[in-house]
Amino acid sequence: MAAPPAPPYLALLFGEDDFAVKNRARSLFDDWSKELGGMDHEVIDAQVGNSSDAFRALAKLREALNTLPFFGGGKAIWMQGCSFLGEDRTSASQAVIDACAELAGELARFPWGSVRLVISAGKVDKRRSFFKTLSKSGRVEEFTSWADDDQWADRAETAAMDAIRARGKEITPAALACLAASVGPQPRLLLSEVEKLSLFVGDRKRIEESDVVEITTRNKHAKAFALAEAVADRNLPKALRCLDEEMWSMQFDKDKSEFGLLAGLTSKIRQLIGVSELLRLKWIKPEADWKRYASQLQRIDPSRLPEDKRFNPAAMHPYVMQKAVSQARHYKPAELVRAMELLLACNRRLIFSALDARLVLQQTLVDIVGGAAEAPRAKQTGTR
Repeated sequence: MAAPPAPPYLALLFGEDDFAVKNRARSLFDDWSKELGGMDHEVIDAQVGNSSDAFRALAKLREALNTLPFFGGGKAIWMQGCSFLGEDRTSASQAVIDACAELAGELARFPWGSVRLVISAGKVDKRRSFFKTLSKSGRVEEFTSWADDDQWADRAETAAMDAIRARGKEITPAALACLAASVGPQPRLLLSEVEKLSLFVGDRKRIEESDVVEITTRNKHAKAFALAEAVADRNLPKALRCLDEEMWSMQFDKDKSEFGLLAGLTSKIRQLIGVSELLRLKWIKPEADWKRYASQLQRIDPSRLPEDKRFNPAAMHPYVMQKAVSQARHYKPAELVRAMELLLACNRRLIFSALDARLVLQQTLVDIVGGAAEAPRAKQTGTR
C-alpha cells in the first residue's frame, strides 16, 4: 500500500547543503504566501547561540502560530536556520531536547487550517522525538552535501546549466565540465560563478571554455590553481610568473600565504602521481573525449583505491582526469616522487629558515620543473 501524501502545511527541511535548504525553504514560503494572500506572514530567526536564545525562538514560533491575521486570511511562517536540532552543545541540552519534543507534539495536534509552517535547519538529530514526530505529521526533506555525493559533478553541471539557461545563455559541454571541475562541490560559489560568466560574456549568447578559464581560476577556492597548472604543464616561465603574481597579491589579501601555494602544488603533484599509477597499471587509457573517462573510472574496483577522496585519483571529474592524464605524461614517475620530496623540503625551509619565501619557492619550482618537458620520442623504423 502506498504511503499517504505528505501534509501540505508543515515542512522540515534540513541538511549539510545549506544553500539548497535555504532556497527550497524560501520557495515554499513564497508559494504559501502567494497562495494564502495577505501581508501577515512571518520569518523567525532560529540561529541561536545558547539555550536561552533557543527558548526565545520557540516562544516566538508559538506566538506566530497562535496569532492569526487581524482581518482574517491565512498565514505562512518560516522558522529560518534552526540551529538547535543537531548534536552541538545547545542542541544536546536536556531542557532544549524536552522543549523541542513538546513543540513536536503541539505541531502534530495543531489545527492548521490556513496556517503553514516551514522549518529550515542544518544538522538534525534523527534519533530524537522532534524528528520522528515531524516525519509522521509533516513533510521532511534532507539535502545532503555535494561533497558527500559521488555524483556531485553531475549535480553541479545540472545546477549550472539550469542557472545559465535562466539567464538566457548557452554553454559548451567542455565549458560546463570545466566550470564544475574548477569550482568543485560548492553550490553557492557555483551560482556566483555563473552570474560572473553571464556578465562577462555580455551580449554573446554562448559561454566558451576560454571564458570559464579566464574568470573562475581567479577565485579563492582555486587558490594556487594557475600556479599548480603551470607546474603540471611543465611550463617554468609561466610557473614563475604565476608565483610572482601570487606573492604580490598576498600583500593585499590576508587569507593568502605561501603555505597555501605550497598546499596547492602538493595537491596537484599528488594528483599526477595517482593518475600516473593508473596509467602504469593500465586501469585507464588516454582518451580524446573526456566524457569517456567516466566509464573507465567506474570499472576500477573501489577496494583497490584509497577511501579518502583527497588521495583517490578515481574521484576526479572526468574533465579534470583528461587534463591530468596529459599533464602526467610530462613527468616520469620518479620525477613526481622527487617533486613531493622537494615540496616537503620547501615547507621545512619556509618554517625553520630565515630565507626569503619568494626565493625558496622559486628554487623549488626550478628544481621540480627542471626545464622543458621531454617530447615524446617517435618510434624509429630505421637508421639514418
